[in-house]
Amino acid sequence: MPTKSAHIDHFRLLHSSRADSWRAITTLADAWATKGGSRPALEAALANLEAMEEYHAYPGSRLMTALSERIATNDAGGAAQLTRRISNGLLTHAYRGRAAEWDAHEELSPNEVADIMPPATGEVGGHRPYFEVLFVNSQPAARWPAFAREIRRLRRPEDAFVYEPVIVGSFEDAICAAALNPDIISVVLAEGFPYRSRHDAPVLRSVLDPLGESDSPDMSALRLARALRRIRPELDVYLLSDRQVEKIAGDPAADAIRRIFYAVEELLELHLAVLEGVQARFETPFFDNLKKYARRPIGTFHALPIARGKSVFKSDWIRDMGEFYGLNLFLAESSATTGGLDSLLEPTGNIKRSQEMAARAFGADHVFFVTNGTSTSNKMAVQALLAPGDIAVVDRNCHKSHHYGMVLTGAQPYYVEAFPMTEYSMYGAVPLATIKRALLALRAEGRLGRLKLLDLTNCTFDGHMYNVRRVMEECLAIKPDILFLWDEAWSGFARFSPFLRPRTAMGAAADIEDWLRDPASVAAYEKQRAALGDNPSDETLLSTRLIPDPRSVRLRVYQTNSTHKSMSAIRQGSMLLVKDVDFHTVEAQFHEAVFTHASTSPNQQLIASLDVARRQMELEGYGLVMNAIEIALKIRQAVNEHELVSKYFRILGADQMIPAAYRQSGFKDYLAPDSSWATAVKAMREDEFYLDPTRMTLVCGTAGFDGTQFKGLLANQYNIQLNKTSRNSVLLQSNINNTRSDVAHLIRVLVEICHDIEKRLADGGEAERAAFEARVKSLMTDVPDLPNFSHFHELYRSDAGRTTPEGDMRSAFFNAYDASLCEYVPLNGAECDRRLREGPEMVSANFVIPYPPGFPIMVPGQVLTQETIDFMRKLDVKEIHGYEKTRGLKLVKPDAVAAKAKR
Repeated sequence: MPTKSAHIDHFRLLHSSRADSWRAITTLADAWATKGGSRPALEAALANLEAMEEYHAYPGSRLMTALSERIATNDAGGAAQLTRRISNGLLTHAYRGRAAEWDAHEELSPNEVADIMPPATGEVGGHRPYFEVLFVNSQPAARWPAFAREIRRLRRPEDAFVYEPVIVGSFEDAICAAALNPDIISVVLAEGFPYRSRHDAPVLRSVLDPLGESDSPDMSALRLARALRRIRPELDVYLLSDRQVEKIAGDPAADAIRRIFYAVEELLELHLAVLEGVQARFETPFFDNLKKYARRPIGTFHALPIARGKSVFKSDWIRDMGEFYGLNLFLAESSATTGGLDSLLEPTGNIKRSQEMAARAFGADHVFFVTNGTSTSNKMAVQALLAPGDIAVVDRNCHKSHHYGMVLTGAQPYYVEAFPMTEYSMYGAVPLATIKRALLALRAEGRLGRLKLLDLTNCTFDGHMYNVRRVMEECLAIKPDILFLWDEAWSGFARFSPFLRPRTAMGAAADIEDWLRDPASVAAYEKQRAALGDNPSDETLLSTRLIPDPRSVRLRVYQTNSTHKSMSAIRQGSMLLVKDVDFHTVEAQFHEAVFTHASTSPNQQLIASLDVARRQMELEGYGLVMNAIEIALKIRQAVNEHELVSKYFRILGADQMIPAAYRQSGFKDYLAPDSSWATAVKAMREDEFYLDPTRMTLVCGTAGFDGTQFKGLLANQYNIQLNKTSRNSVLLQSNINNTRSDVAHLIRVLVEICHDIEKRLADGGEAERAAFEARVKSLMTDVPDLPNFSHFHELYRSDAGRTTPEGDMRSAFFNAYDASLCEYVPLNGAECDRRLREGPEMVSANFVIPYPPGFPIMVPGQVLTQETIDFMRKLDVKEIHGYEKTRGLKLVKPDAVAAKAKR
């Protein structure tokens, strides 16, 4: 019998619990059929699913009625057979394309099949994508089956898609259906429905309350449309009204409605509008044209010999490449930007249209496709937004592309530090108080006008997500025109989750836009201004949740996404998203940045994959991201609750990844006994930092492995690939590609590794156990302190503030090009220790980036301290960019630089 965790109010099984519950029901039905179970247990399990099933088209009222009848007549065998069919249908999704799945009988007449699903979606014929449409109306439930049949009769063989109706009769049920059923991608509202569900309200409350929807005098369809779009902005919402539709259409509140119909009009127009809305999202302008181009006979007289594949398939020596990749790859290759194609550098046709559709999907005003990774997206943004001498507050632990971007532009980085997690040799994210303190320090120096940009990573490699709205609002309260660059390379798919979207740059910017338009925003600002007085102290400002003046705010937000890291794009596919009210003032600079960094020969297949990735996320992203979250939660549960595995490995919870001071809600972990959707949403809304559940830090030091060693073991012996490691952990990521089979494989491998450890310790005696304990102590206890950024040498601070730490990194970087200005000092040796004690100061000539942790622990112009040298000496990683062990640390000689400047 399903437990309480299978109810729709439980966070970690919100999506997958339905299939699991049907498997459990099948087991109960089989047990009853074989006399090993009871009918009451089966009935109770079905009763637990009653509310949830009304939010899905399959199995639908017809199959559910048939199942109830079989149980009521004690037909145990028939009930077992039908539950198995339903369960298998949900598992395989066979009901989306096979008509027989929708009928309780083994054989159907052609007429009966046609009434359930159109012939073209049966076993014979072409594939048509399937989706579900939510109809919200005020008709009695007894009339819903007839209404559903009327909708089905509208289907035509020439329709590009096929859909099934899901009918509900209240505001509450509509919200729950949209949240629980990822197959719903369109909604039709008819006015007059009540607020309350006919189902047990306490069960629904746990879904509805965290979403902020409560009973109120406003019961309009427009309110419901806005609520649905807040949860799932990709939904097409249509309104049927018998009131003055012309007046409704002119209401600003109708912005969430795609189209309004007068209720007495024919349903055929509505049907066609629904299909047209899906087609508008299904369209992929560049990919569609690329497919057409590949089907044309083309004569190529340009510099791309592999185009059309002749040089490959006619060769005795490289034909295997063509056989491996297939003909279409080469037919779709070209260096031309005409004949149905377009230019990525100056798009005017289908690439321009594809970028506009991506902007719609991701909630941006503009989108740039980038084909050489988010490293390039970041450098493009930094180049376009900053000029020499501008100041940027930058997370010192951000990706190296941001640091190199500062070098290229000549901007002065004001480095701010993330909170450390020394035990795991990694950093978290930058506290808001640290960011505000930097802005206030610049204001005190009279240099706030030179501050142009706040540059942060969200989410971090390890899953720390900022309270993006709060960070932007409080920074705007100090500097109303500050620019924001959020590097969201690892979390591009977060747009399509209501749990994660508010923590994204575009999601938070949309919320701030709504707030700025609300007249209450001015009142809130004036109230706080009066409370703070005319000249509040810095300490007061640091301890206050600041409200910006909506009349002076210029909302300017940029976000970079590694589309290939979390969506179905080819490697190096990236997008740069823009929501900037003053974009027109920097648009020309952005085009220059594109010309500077983008290849003049971009990969056509990569551009097409960006186009297709957007299509997929608009049409099924909600379900895919929910599944990725649940896969991650299942991994967490399977590891941490396994008796043997948890003895040597564990996945860190939010309480171990985020200090309590930054978890204002008190949220501890997704697996905590009192954890639910409500507590997770509360943490998402309130906490300074939120842990992306799809990013799992697996501690392996307690099993005697350092991160690099364990990563190699998994890859070489078990075919499990990972990205990031730390001194004593590895990072697991779930994504839209993962299945529960992947979970099973991972757990089986961990069990095998644990058995090997147990056997080695048992067979090796005391000496082996002592060696193991020493290894664990070395990895888990004897960890090096993490170094903070020290300061720039005074040579590179001639244009800096007296008390603020920004510096001229560009000059230091290019000083390193002159060998006469540089020297090398061995890392391990008396000379390095003497220089630390007596001087002269050691000044880094370049970036030094160990992997892990993967961020620069030295930057050009930085003075090296004992803290940094100690960390370098304790590193046991194989890969350190910018450091040659045989030569030592590359340093700038300040005296030589100063002497050269005087000549």
